Amino acid sequence: MVVEDNDLNRRLFCDVLKANGFDVDPVADGDKVLETARANIPDLIIMDIQLPGISGVDLIAAAKRESALSDIPVLAVTAFAAKGDEERIRSAGAAGYLAKPVSIMPFMSAVKELLPD
Repeated sequence: MVVEDNDLNRRLFCDVLKANGFDVDPVADGDKVLETARANIPDLIIMDIQLPGISGVDLIAAAKRESALSDIPVLAVTAFAAKGDEERIRSAGAAGYLAKPVSIMPFMSAVKELLPD
């Protein structure tokens, strides 16, 4: 599942994942994240942190509190790259962290690292 409000970034992430053989559920609206995750139980959630109206950090923490979603790894992809941001995002439950702009090779490496074989 790819959570990203920026259309270009969302399309890029989805296209790269599809080209590497993954099925993808794109989500643009932060308010639909938990509902979509509950309906589809993805193997991985790629989460933008800066979403309109809701924080990706809050969404990660909310997912980790739900038994059906708590084991799903989250890869945070964010423009927040200041000192302490990675620690704050990981402490909310993110298993991985990438700062934007994201290059394709590190993105796919992070995705593959978080998915079961």
